[in-house]
Amino acid sequence: MNSNDTTARLLDLRQLLTRASAAYFVDAAPFMTDQEFDTLLAELASLEAMHPELDDPNSPTKRVGGAPLEGEFETRAHRAAMRSVDNTYSIGDFRTWYQRCADGLAGDAPALFADPKVDGLAISLRYENGELTEALTRGDGLRGDVVTNNVRAIRAIPLKLRAPQRESWSGIPAVLEVRGEIFMPVREFERINEEREKHGEQLFANARNSCVGTLKNKDPKIVASRRLSFVAHGRGEGEGLPALASHSEFVAYLKELGVPVSPLGARYESVDAAACAIEEFADKRASLDFAVDGMVVRIDRFDLQDALGATSKSPRWAIAYKYPAEQGETTLLKVDWQVGKGGTITPRAIMEPLKIAGSTVKHATLHNIEEIQRRDLRIGDRVIIEKAGEIIPQVVRAVIEKRTGSEQVIEAPTACPACSAAVEREGPKIFCGNPSCSARFRERLKWFVGRDQMNIDGLGEEIIDALVDAGLVKDFVDMFRLEATLVARTLAKGEKALAEVEKKGPGKRATALIESAADAAKSRGLTRVLAGLGIKHVGATAAKTLARRFRSADELLGATEEQLAALEDFGEITAKSLATWLAGTEAKRIFAELASVGVDLNSCEPKPVEVGTNAFAGKTFVVTGTLEHFGRSEAIEILERAGAKVAGSVSKKTAVVVAGAEAGSKLAKAQELGVDVWDESRFIAELTAAGLK
Repeated sequence: MNSNDTTARLLDLRQLLTRASAAYFVDAAPFMTDQEFDTLLAELASLEAMHPELDDPNSPTKRVGGAPLEGEFETRAHRAAMRSVDNTYSIGDFRTWYQRCADGLAGDAPALFADPKVDGLAISLRYENGELTEALTRGDGLRGDVVTNNVRAIRAIPLKLRAPQRESWSGIPAVLEVRGEIFMPVREFERINEEREKHGEQLFANARNSCVGTLKNKDPKIVASRRLSFVAHGRGEGEGLPALASHSEFVAYLKELGVPVSPLGARYESVDAAACAIEEFADKRASLDFAVDGMVVRIDRFDLQDALGATSKSPRWAIAYKYPAEQGETTLLKVDWQVGKGGTITPRAIMEPLKIAGSTVKHATLHNIEEIQRRDLRIGDRVIIEKAGEIIPQVVRAVIEKRTGSEQVIEAPTACPACSAAVEREGPKIFCGNPSCSARFRERLKWFVGRDQMNIDGLGEEIIDALVDAGLVKDFVDMFRLEATLVARTLAKGEKALAEVEKKGPGKRATALIESAADAAKSRGLTRVLAGLGIKHVGATAAKTLARRFRSADELLGATEEQLAALEDFGEITAKSLATWLAGTEAKRIFAELASVGVDLNSCEPKPVEVGTNAFAGKTFVVTGTLEHFGRSEAIEILERAGAKVAGSVSKKTAVVVAGAEAGSKLAKAQELGVDVWDESRFIAELTAAGLK
């Protein structure tokens, strides 16, 4: 085969394999077997190795995955928020939701679109000029993890959009964000568990958890090997799209572009027809090759969706009908009382193993002693278990008619199960009052090193337990002294403790992993430290508010109760509790010791800008089009630093739209609403005037 023939064969194989993926995942009309696909893929890889000058990042061979990710996943803001959908559990409540929508539309009876609620991991795929450029997990709805490399390894997700055949939809959009669900097919879940069982490895609990764990793996090759799939169900930002009047049209458009959509989605002209479809689907979902826990129903027309709007968490125009949770019966063997990071002691049921909703259940929450008494649960009872949302196991009730008389009443503990200190009671809650309780500290430490706090990578629960059990970590500050401590302890007490830690670090010394991770954590800043210490009433949001107002730990230690109460979302109770903690010796000790090992206790948050001090503070901006002197992310960061709020879509609340070249529908919407529009030169001029450029 000469060079020209080789090149032609290479290009033909790329087109053929791309068409084969679309035929399988989008059109449900496969024309080759998996074995044939793999054989041709291997041939293509061989030809590409011979012709590196023909490299294409969107080649089907690139799906086998690149180099493993070093460090943590980057987080990035969503251009348009990924809101969750409210749930309903009865047809009556579903009809009530529909009537509320109809009333909000002046009595109109809008058509609906319904499709299965696939149980997987929500994802946002961003295509620019037809090419996949970014994939973000839902995260908290405002920011998500960048998992682009892993998503590129999923064959069901197109790397390039195909040109629509319908004439009125011709052309590729400049920007298209597709929201959907990545999931693991049941047959793939079963195949992986069979392989893990053969190798003596722990089995995955269920397909959803396995899917999430796979996508968060730092090696794209593992993602590629597990054959995840994808189905689209919504939209984010878009520019250069054709005029689409409804969600049903949008779904059809996605299919034209080569994006997988559910073949089970359908438009219904009435609420009666949709209710009937929901009830009929209840029996069909068990036969599907993927987990489904409900149906998502939405008002079909986009203009009616816009009219109904959204709350801060959920759109008013959509609802998820959740099918009743699967139940099973087992025996309650005992109750363990566990100590949390705040000292709360909560009961956990230990039961005979029971397979339910695709996973084996041995434990379930019992909430508190009053719930146990209200349900009259006893040790030895036969109990009904269900998985709330098919995820969290719960004890529903005791099967009292099956009691034999040997069952034992469950008593609340009078002493802490970890440190034996006397417990305190506040209503249904039981607390360990000992601030030095080992179990309480253990849970606080697990929280402190967690991803959303200090993010000390590589420290799972078992490693932390080993460190605490060996006496290597007795305080937060010890996490940053591990090198010297490990050496000293290992020399004095032998290798047992170190061996326990190193079980989790195959191929690397766990000590090196911990040391490097802890060093990186030192620079996280005051917000993460405050969020990680487990201070009562201080979570991530409150920590950020504090770090914006008080620029260092020393400044915070001098804060008065009045200053704290004046902060946004800080009430009297939170202010009083925090002021008391800051005035105590414990706060001063913790901050002093963290500072002594080099932990940064200064704020990384942008300084607050008073409304009216510049053209940006307190106003809502939207950025659209291509800016010559700024990337989109850079422009958003500058606006937020100036005190502006940045939104992903134009509405009546928008103050200014910054419009670059090729600005599309957002610019048109701004002009329609009379929103102020700045070109890039005006944007730069305003930044300069505000001292930000």
